[in-house]
Amino acid sequence: MSVPLYLVDAFTDRPFAGNPAAVCLPAADRDAAWMQAAASEMNQAETAFLRPRPDGDWDLRWFTPAVEVELCGHATLASAPVLWETGRTPAANRVRFHTLSGVLSGSTGTHGIVLDFPNEAPAAVPIPAGLAEALGTTIVAAGQNRLDLFAEVADETTVRGLAPALERLDLFPVRGIVVTARADGGREYDFVSRFFAPRCGIAEDPVTGSAHCGLGPWWSRKLGKQVLVGYQASARGGTVRVTVAGDRCLLEGTAVTVWNGELV
Repeated sequence: MSVPLYLVDAFTDRPFAGNPAAVCLPAADRDAAWMQAAASEMNQAETAFLRPRPDGDWDLRWFTPAVEVELCGHATLASAPVLWETGRTPAANRVRFHTLSGVLSGSTGTHGIVLDFPNEAPAAVPIPAGLAEALGTTIVAAGQNRLDLFAEVADETTVRGLAPALERLDLFPVRGIVVTARADGGREYDFVSRFFAPRCGIAEDPVTGSAHCGLGPWWSRKLGKQVLVGYQASARGGTVRVTVAGDRCLLEGTAVTVWNGELV
């Protein structure tokens, strides 16, 4: 039986930018081995697998080419418009996803699609030994949440110019390494970041929604703002608007479907 499959560029308003995610809707339950093999075949940073629930919600799982992950923003952002555009969920409805990180939702907002995600504020930690050498730059401050390690560096130019030693980053026992700095003056965004996840089979992720569940609280404390705009300065680039709301982070962005087809 063929399986509907879509490729969606997330956190961008134009094709071939932002972060591409595959969205797969198998008609029957598939086991984790099948989903991992399909994600490896798709070779995107994440592939989302959606299954309808009797209550009208959706089960959602995310796989990189190498592992299943507990939280993923861009593949969730990609999933919502697929469900709306194909009529699987009424366009006016909030979409609820049951995931390894609890119930998440997607709805339409002023600046695009709003994802209701957990607040994953990093706790301050001593700068880990070897991290500065792996990144090739001085680290101003470090933090860690249940997913990632965060490194604040001097300025936007430093973030943009990083060429880290990925084989050294692979030694840190976290999902990924988030490098960030306050934006230069006059920018339309508040902070910049990049995300490296070699342990998950991703050298550099283009735009990482879930990392902004940590970046939003990090910069909210420093800048005294509840609503912030982050720019992820990868080669493809993408913008994430973050609202820090208690124990939740609202991530807002746009997405563009670039192709659809099927697995046979």
